[in-house]
Amino acid sequence: MLTKIRRLTLKKKNKSKIVCLTAYSKNIAEEIDQHADLILVGDSLGSVLYNYNTTRKVNLKMMIEHSKSVRKGIKKSIMIVDMPFDTYKNKSQALKNCKKVLKETKCDGIKLEGGRELNNIIKYLINHKIPVIGHIGITPQTTRGKYRYKGKTAFEKKKLLKDSKSLEEAGVFAIVLECIERKLSQEITKTIKIPTIGIGSSKYCDGQILVTDDILGLTNSKMKFVKKYINLKKNIRNAVKKFQSDVKNGSYPSIKYSY
Repeated sequence: MLTKIRRLTLKKKNKSKIVCLTAYSKNIAEEIDQHADLILVGDSLGSVLYNYNTTRKVNLKMMIEHSKSVRKGIKKSIMIVDMPFDTYKNKSQALKNCKKVLKETKCDGIKLEGGRELNNIIKYLINHKIPVIGHIGITPQTTRGKYRYKGKTAFEKKKLLKDSKSLEEAGVFAIVLECIERKLSQEITKTIKIPTIGIGSSKYCDGQILVTDDILGLTNSKMKFVKKYINLKKNIRNAVKKFQSDVKNGSYPSIKYSY
């Protein structure tokens, strides 16, 4: 686990980009694993799989069950699990829940949303041998209303810079920068020694992460940073239409597909 994490830090030093994607099941994870450095079981599964309007509705049991499936599909990538909303309000609660996640999912670490306010909790977890990734900028668990990128004002810039340095000092081994203004994300990336993983935060981050279902065209995401690399929805519709036709005209199942 520590060797994998050190390898991630080395990528930053060598200016080698870090590739990250999400997975919620074994089937997707084993395909991503061939190309990714890090696979995140994100609480984004709330909107992607369950049609929730907020990640706050995702609970620990859901994260653990999906993570157990993902673990079966990973051989080489670092596996990180999002800690859902309301599971790390204080040190004792955070430690209890994080230990449960690590034990039951065999993941390599966890991710927490928030800045300096989490320092004591993060230090406590790391002192108990729990690797942590930070997450600043837009934090879906606490953001209200319409999403807008961060770092437009002097106040936000100062806060985000302080948050990134503070999280590094607390001991996180990487930080997700979500929807942070590109010059600021570049400054943060240059300022801290640990890797930054961007989502909507410019090419200047040390790595990038997207929701896999988004890049496959399985969602209707309108987020500016989402690039769709294929339209699997269309492929699925075509396959189902062909199956329907085969069933109706009696060509399926043929002798080949029958016992």
